[in-house]
Parts: sequence; structure tokens; C-alpha cells
Amino acid sequence: MPKKAHQNPEGGLNQKGRDYYNKTTGSKLKAPVSAKEAAKSPKAAGRRKSFCARMGGVAGPMKDEKGRPTRKALALKKWDCGSK
Repeated sequence: MPKKAHQNPEGGLNQKGRDYYNKTTGSKLKAPVSAKEAAKSPKAAGRRKSFCARMGGVAGPMKDEKGRPTRKALALKKWDCGSK
């Protein structure tokens, strides 16, 4: 689980979190793609569609026991994945 300093309160990781993940794993994690950004690039649109399909199928609640959105729900919202 990432540190709070690496989490974006709106969902996903912030830039600091992506940089830390990329440095420690040798990966090339990129920022989320919104529907508006996806309309400009077919490559970004494909990335967004793939993420929404994968993440939308993940088991788990969209709200926690206190009624707050889970990290899953926040990530789907950040990527403009629509309602589940």
C-alpha cells in the first residue's frame, strides 16, 4: 500500500507517488487519462478504455462502511470511467 504522501485524494497516485513507483520498480507508470484527453489521442483513448475495463471488473465495494468512496471508486472517477 502506498504512503499517504503518494496518494492523490481524488484517486490514484500523485506525481510524487508515480515517480517513487517508477524508481523502485523500473516501471513507466503514467498519469490517468480523462475522457477529454482521450478524445485528442487514439493511443490515450485505448489506454483509458483498457484501464476502465480492467478496473471496472475488479471485485470490491464502491463505498466503505462509512459511506465514503473507496480508492477503487476514486480511481474510476479520475479516469472518467462512468458508472458501474
